[in-house]
Amino acid sequence: MSKSPRVWGMSIIQHKRLLAWVSEVEALCRPDQVEWTDGSRADYDRLMQMMVATGAATKLNEKKRPDSYLFRSDPSDVARVEARTFIACASAEEAGPTNNWRDPVELKRTMTELYRGCMQGRTMYVIPFSMGPIGSPLSKIGVEITDSPYVVVNMHLMTRVGTQVLEALGEDGEFVPCLHSVGAPLAADVDDVPWPCAPMEQKYIAHFPEENLIWSYGSGYGGNALLGKKCLALRIASTMARREGWMAEHMLILRLTNPAGRRFHIAAAFPSACGKTNLAMLQPTIPGWKCECIGDDIAWMRIGPDGRLYAINPEAGFFGVAPGTSMSSNPMAMRMLDKCSIFTNCALTDEGDIWWEGIDEACEHALDWKGQEWTSESGHKAAHPNARFTVPATQCPVLCPDWDDPAGVPIDIFIFGGRRTQVIPLVTQAFDFDHGVFMGAMSASETTAAALDVGQNLRRDPFAMLPFCGYNMADYWSHWFAMGERLGEHAPRIFYVNWFRTSREGRWLWPGFGDNSRVLKWMCERVEGKIGARETPIGYMPLDGDLDLSGLDLPADDLAELLEVDVKAYQAELVDAKAYLEKFNNRVPPRLIKQLEALEARLSPG
Repeated sequence: MSKSPRVWGMSIIQHKRLLAWVSEVEALCRPDQVEWTDGSRADYDRLMQMMVATGAATKLNEKKRPDSYLFRSDPSDVARVEARTFIACASAEEAGPTNNWRDPVELKRTMTELYRGCMQGRTMYVIPFSMGPIGSPLSKIGVEITDSPYVVVNMHLMTRVGTQVLEALGEDGEFVPCLHSVGAPLAADVDDVPWPCAPMEQKYIAHFPEENLIWSYGSGYGGNALLGKKCLALRIASTMARREGWMAEHMLILRLTNPAGRRFHIAAAFPSACGKTNLAMLQPTIPGWKCECIGDDIAWMRIGPDGRLYAINPEAGFFGVAPGTSMSSNPMAMRMLDKCSIFTNCALTDEGDIWWEGIDEACEHALDWKGQEWTSESGHKAAHPNARFTVPATQCPVLCPDWDDPAGVPIDIFIFGGRRTQVIPLVTQAFDFDHGVFMGAMSASETTAAALDVGQNLRRDPFAMLPFCGYNMADYWSHWFAMGERLGEHAPRIFYVNWFRTSREGRWLWPGFGDNSRVLKWMCERVEGKIGARETPIGYMPLDGDLDLSGLDLPADDLAELLEVDVKAYQAELVDAKAYLEKFNNRVPPRLIKQLEALEARLSPG
């Protein structure tokens, strides 16, 4: 099924720079053959059948979960590896203290030697893809070269792939070159393994922002290998956005419609595994309100002709965390996973279906994510905590009809948040846009399993972009301030939320999930100017009775604790915030320092 690199169906590829790059990579990596991915269903099915035949994939029970497959990764290759993720730009100062900097010349030299002959015994796949609707002025085109068929089938679901992309690229269109290899050349007399990858010390996820270039080696995990996702859509796109005057953010996008028919578009930033997908597919528990999903992970935003900020979801699918997803937590996600889905590192039941901790039904026996016998008495989890699903967006039952509108949707509200069991209240509104930028910049969250090597503790995660900002974070804050100036009166209102507060006994104080709609309703009514708010040192908060709790059995003491402003705890937060900002030396925007000093003054006695 090899296709000539110059022939695409009945047409000839005439993009000389693309052809030259493909030829250069082929000469370096020395694959057995080259295939161009056309984005067809036949191409997808062929690769899946091939991987089932080789043992790389397991086809799930067709009656229970049609057209769906399970993959098991190598135990060393289960999540993003931040210590092996690099920003290779002119200087360490430009990359900033929150990124791992490497000299681009030296890094290219090191990785070039790793790439030399790395695809021996394998097929090299060329994947033209569009991030965002094909032809949209908000979209960007990339081309990923990989030796992983797992990457190809996931890119089929996560992006717009194939002939239409090449047609949009034309003869001289701009594209982001994305080179990936699992880093496991295969000698003729050696059997392949189900999940090839390189040792940890040879894993590199490298970004060259000054060239809009991505190189990844040694990992097959989605966040490291699906180069359209975090690599292009955030790390490279954030640098492009800064240069070109737009925004690339780690944000879900949803449409909320009130009973009167008014639409509100919300973009929300939370760290991975902190509920973005659940919120994006929210099912409101308050009568008359409707939520529709536009995206669950990434938002690209530009200022439109009317001065408002318009957002698109650059992806075409969902790459979500499976454990904890259930009919009670996210029924829409469960429904969209009924068919045509890819699962990674989930458990396999005796009936040939997938299973994970937190799913609705119990499981007594299965094969765990490593393929080992597992029972409910085994003493370890059957699914990896970062087990994933990949599914096309079009299968989401609450997908917004305008989710792929090339013009995007106008953003009314920004939300920041994270996982904090203490201190941070349920909801706070920023006094103004600058104060909201300060809120986003000072965000902190308890870490999750989405990153392999960061430990389990509290860390500052500004705008949920800590692992994904492609340049100095202080300059990123300056870019936010600059965008706020350009937006002026059209700037979205900014709020901060925390769904994860617990009592001193460890009991959840807020029910979360669908009941989060009650908090969103308050935000929308604030945007409309329908209700007031009480002013606190940390921002505006709901007045008594303004948070719609109808039909919710929430004890008054729990509500009081959820909305408490613990001045001493916030003063301690300030000490930590100041220490954090010291990392950035004199690059911290003066407007951010001004906001910190203002908060300190508001928290001071008298």
